[in-house]
Amino acid sequence: MKAELYDELARQARGLLEDERDLIANAANVAALIWQIVPDLNWAGFYFLKGGELVLGPFQGKPACVRIAVGKGVCGTAVALRETMLVEDVHAFAGHIACDAASNSELVVPLIKGGVVRGVLDIDSPLLARFDSADRTGFEAVVQLFVAGTDF
Repeated sequence: MKAELYDELARQARGLLEDERDLIANAANVAALIWQIVPDLNWAGFYFLKGGELVLGPFQGKPACVRIAVGKGVCGTAVALRETMLVEDVHAFAGHIACDAASNSELVVPLIKGGVVRGVLDIDSPLLARFDSADRTGFEAVVQLFVAGTDF
């Protein structure tokens, strides 16, 4: 069932990205698409690396932390390690930054273009252990589409 969900998410993301390369427009549409299609989320959006820190980009959900240092929290750790972070219980993650106290699990995928980390896609859920390897694979595929179809 998750495979079908992520196939549909990728299909619709591909359609949104097909004729547009603008960073903000694409990030806004992809965040909205994720929010609309993927169940059990309380935040979905982007942070972009600017001046050595992550800065809030387009998202869906409650207001969020505006700046996150590289190496701090789940997002900053994903940038520092250059790898996807799947955290089943954010409260057990050392240094977790609680932008929304309702978040209990998190999946963060780095945006890597030309070998350089440009930001992250951050997905939060109020459910513990909401994300698994199928979610990881699905969101990594969406990030690949986003990075390939966007100028930044």
